[in-house]
Amino acid sequence: MTAGNVLDSARYLSLGTFRKSGVRVDTPVWFAEKEGKLYIFSAGNAGKVKRLRNSDRAQVAACTATGKLTGEWSQARARIVEDAHLAEQAHAALVSKYGWQMRILDFFSRLSGKMKQRAFLEAILDVATEVDTIIEVQPLSNKEPNQASAIE
Repeated sequence: MTAGNVLDSARYLSLGTFRKSGVRVDTPVWFAEKEGKLYIFSAGNAGKVKRLRNSDRAQVAACTATGKLTGEWSQARARIVEDAHLAEQAHAALVSKYGWQMRILDFFSRLSGKMKQRAFLEAILDVATEVDTIIEVQPLSNKEPNQASAIE
């Protein structure tokens, strides 16, 4: 994982989603990584889900259960998972990470009928590519053979 591998050991993630006005709203969430993507679950009618319907722009950072940041913000793109098979895989990744805690939450969600109302979210960190500068040494003329030019 990127972001300095801070998210690899984090138990909670602050998910920043954006209102139409551009204001970021931060929410601490459980998450699990699978194949380079972050998976999050939420109530289907939660604000973060509604905001992601309007824009896939997001930011993520490691945090505590109360939302206190323990890592730096990283840019991300997030979406609501529509595919049932992918939602099952996301749920399995969360069960694998959180174990008995996730199972207890699932049990009570089933009892209350909220399990079917869940939404799974997928976030992909934006990876900035480094731009290398290529320097090519060429004589400018026969008179000045030791000078060079830089080509970017």
